Amino acid sequence: MNLAKIQAVISRRFDQLNVHGIGFSDFMILYLLDLAADKRMRRVDLAEKIGITASGITRMLLPMEKNGLVSRESNERDARVSYVVLTETGQSLFEDAKKTANYLADEIMSVSKKKNVSAFIDILIELGGNIN
Repeated sequence: MNLAKIQAVISRRFDQLNVHGIGFSDFMILYLLDLAADKRMRRVDLAEKIGITASGITRMLLPMEKNGLVSRESNERDARVSYVVLTETGQSLFEDAKKTANYLADEIMSVSKKKNVSAFIDILIELGGNIN
């Protein structure tokens, strides 16, 4: 129950990303695409990294596609496979939102808490919380 509470508190704090016109889930998608080779990922891989279903990622991506943050790309060799590609607009918005996200993360993890961060990160990774 404490993990659920922490997740809710942190998500609520990251709701401040709405000043950029995106939510935390959108930011996570942009973050993962920014890290990916060629700024693109297969939809199923993106869904798996975030921890949602393939249909869930499709629903999340529709407004992002309409706003020009990401685009859809087909695989030349396999029509069943499609990619999500970070657009220039998406990259620019991500860079701005990343500053806000870093500020919020620093605010959440004050200096006194940072000494225990590596142990906390290890626990989260062990629980399946590594999206990289």
